[in-house]
Amino acid sequence: MAQHGRLGPMEWAAAARPVPGQVVCGDRSVAVGVGANAALFGVIDGLGHGEPAAAAARCAEQVLRHADDRPLDDLMTQCHREMTDTRGAAITLARVDFDAGILQWVGVGNVSADLVARAPSGIDTRSSARLLGGIVGYRLPEIAAPEGLPVRPGHLLVMASDGLDENRLQALDFAAPADTLAEQILQRHSRAGDDALVLVARHRGTAP
Repeated sequence: MAQHGRLGPMEWAAAARPVPGQVVCGDRSVAVGVGANAALFGVIDGLGHGEPAAAAARCAEQVLRHADDRPLDDLMTQCHREMTDTRGAAITLARVDFDAGILQWVGVGNVSADLVARAPSGIDTRSSARLLGGIVGYRLPEIAAPEGLPVRPGHLLVMASDGLDENRLQALDFAAPADTLAEQILQRHSRAGDDALVLVARHRGTAP
């Protein structure tokens, strides 16, 4: 079952499942409010499977759930420092500033992030996060301060571990609630040989 909630104008949900044969999932998600009018979304993919992967992901999750309104590169560096005794993980973070209407993101490893919108021809991919090579907790690359891009009502942020296939953005149901959409993507596009997690966050335009 998907986790879901609302942060300001952002309706979000995350759905995950472990690789078949494992009880625990090594992929984790984070959705928290930061500062006065912003939200932090993250997907963490612990290396490998099973409990060691889950332990690495939980370590980063704890850092991010208690994040203040620091820059994303600082948060990634703190995750790296706290995870040195774990297997490490791929992590992508996205911060949405509600007042400015700006999205910033940074990724190390292979957790994808895409900002999409509905278009007459189908799906319009507005932008995709640039992913840096490395492993958080083992080898962290130099991370530049991320640039911002506009995020508007109707935009949908889709973040996914590499347990989701490359067709995950096809035929998105923009009319569906976020939790339904996350479950649909997970069921239709998860790979058989890996843990899988997808987080979606839709800009609804106004806070509840």
